[in-house]
Amino acid sequence: MALWLAAQPLVLASKSAARRASLEAAGVPIEPRPADLDERSVEQEALSQVPAAIAAHLARKKASHVAKLFPGRLVLGADQTLALDEGRFTKPAGRAAARSQLRALSGRSHELHSAIAFVQDEDVLFEFVDHARLTMRALSDRFLDLYLDAVGDAATASVGAYQIEGPGIQLFERVDGDYFTILGLPLMPVLDFLRRHGCLLT
Repeated sequence: MALWLAAQPLVLASKSAARRASLEAAGVPIEPRPADLDERSVEQEALSQVPAAIAAHLARKKASHVAKLFPGRLVLGADQTLALDEGRFTKPAGRAAARSQLRALSGRSHELHSAIAFVQDEDVLFEFVDHARLTMRALSDRFLDLYLDAVGDAATASVGAYQIEGPGIQLFERVDGDYFTILGLPLMPVLDFLRRHGCLLT
């Protein structure tokens, strides 16, 4: 049964393999087109805001940027921020930065804020931000070194230096929140919008 009703695939303004896999597994055909933006510069525009608002700003900017390249097409942008108390993390630049992030998160709880934005031409059709709270167990130096050896470059692909769908799940003692939100894409609101927009079978 074909669930997708739109004439063309959904344009995904993200290079995240987890986001793409989640959508495709749900029956949503994807045309990936990562936004060619300097994310750190875009973040500067919203630094006075709370982490959830920064994630929403980035998701909207990514979708709007890519929508200019695909007139008339529906574009989904997404972004995620990590907040530890008053601090906010971005993707680590290398192994040393990843280790530093994990050391800071060890034995503590942090929040992930995952935002989505649907844009068509110049119109923002829908925005949503969801939150999850994760508690990392106390990590030994030996475990940190072996973990970083095992995951390699993947440690720099996500904020916090982990992916819970892989070995990163071993970092945690408690996870509160939607699984897909933690992956960086609140999937239920995405699918609900696509149904309301006439792209998915109801």
